[in-house]
Amino acid sequence: MSATPHAEAAPAHVGGGNPLLWVLALVAIGFAIARPRPPIDYLLLIDWQTIGALAGLLVITQGVEKSGMLQAAAARLLARTTELRTLVFLLTASAALLSALVTNDVSLFLLVPLTRVLAAQAHLPLARLVVLEALAVNAGSALTPIGNPQNLFLWRRSGESFIGFMGMMAPTVALMLFWLFLAIRFLVPRAPILLKPAGDAAPMQPRLLALSGLLFIGFVIALDRHWLVAGLAVVLGVFLLLRPRVLLGVDWALLAIIALMFVDLRQLAELPAIASLLGQWTIAEGWRAYLAAIVTSQFISNVPAAILLERYVHDLPALAAGVSVGGFGCVLGSLANLIALRLAKVPHGLREFHRISIPFLLVCAASALLLRL
Repeated sequence: MSATPHAEAAPAHVGGGNPLLWVLALVAIGFAIARPRPPIDYLLLIDWQTIGALAGLLVITQGVEKSGMLQAAAARLLARTTELRTLVFLLTASAALLSALVTNDVSLFLLVPLTRVLAAQAHLPLARLVVLEALAVNAGSALTPIGNPQNLFLWRRSGESFIGFMGMMAPTVALMLFWLFLAIRFLVPRAPILLKPAGDAAPMQPRLLALSGLLFIGFVIALDRHWLVAGLAVVLGVFLLLRPRVLLGVDWALLAIIALMFVDLRQLAELPAIASLLGQWTIAEGWRAYLAAIVTSQFISNVPAAILLERYVHDLPALAAGVSVGGFGCVLGSLANLIALRLAKVPHGLREFHRISIPFLLVCAASALLLRL
C-alpha cells in the first residue's frame, strides 16, 4: 500500500449507487424464499433502538453541516496544521478518545463530516483518512463499557466494575492503538498540506448551529433515559417545521442498509447449521474463544457475534477481546466501519478500507493472541 500525499476530494455523491443495499436486499429475499416467516417477524429482527438513534444523529449531523460551522472549523485547523501526518495523528487520536467517551458511532458523526470538509479545502487522501478513523474508533471504543454496544452487553453479563472492565480491556486496546499509530507512520507521509484554491465560503448560519447543538444534547439525554421515540419525534418535528431542507440531505439509504443487515445477519446466526457448528467447537475459553469471536465477527458483525457466542464462551476477557479485534477486517465486522464509509461519501471506499483493514486485522489478531496464551 503506497502512501500518496494527495488524493481527490469526495464528490457530492458516492459513486456506484448503493450496491451493498442491493446485495443485502437480495440476501433477504433469498432467506424469505428458503426460510419463510410471518412478515411481522422481519420487523422484529431489526434493532429499532439502533435505527432510531442513528436516524436522529444523521439528521442533527446534517444540520451541523448545513450551518457552515464545519467549513469554518476546517479552515482554522488547516491554518494551524501544515503537515499531513500531524493532521492524521490529530484526527485519529481524537476519534479514539471520543469513541471511548461518547461511543464509536457518535464520534464518527462528529469527525467524519469534518474530515470530508477538510478534504474539500485541501488535497488530502480522504478515503485513507476515514479508514484510519474507523480503525481508531473500533480500537478506542473497546476500552470502556460504554464505548460500543458489544462492550455494554458483555459488561452487564460480567459483573465487573466500570474500572475493572477497563483494566481487563486495556492490554488489548493498547496493542490495537500501538499498531494503529505505527500504521499511520507508514501509510501517511510527512508531506506539507497543499490547500485548494479558495472558493466561495459557505455562509455561516449560527441559528442552525445552535439549534442542532441543542437538539444533539437533548437527543443524547433522551437516548440515555430510554426516551428514543420522544427524542426522535422532537428532532424530526423541529427540522420539518423550521429547516425542512436539512431532511432532504440525509443519507436515508444508510438506515435501510443497517436495517437489512439486522434482518440478514440475525437470520444467518439462527441457522441450525451455525448453532450445530458452534456447539461442536471447543471454544469455551482461551485462545479458541478469542479466535472464534474474531472469525464470527467477520460474517455477522461483532455485536451479534458477542450475543451469539456468549452462551458458548465462558472466558469473558477472551470474548471481549475477540469481538473488539473482530471489528477490523471485513467491513461487516463492525457497524462503525459502514457508518464511516457512508458518511465519507468517497468512491472506492470499500476497496481502500479492505486494503488497510484486512492486514491490520491479521497483525492485531496475531499480537493480541499472545495475551491469551
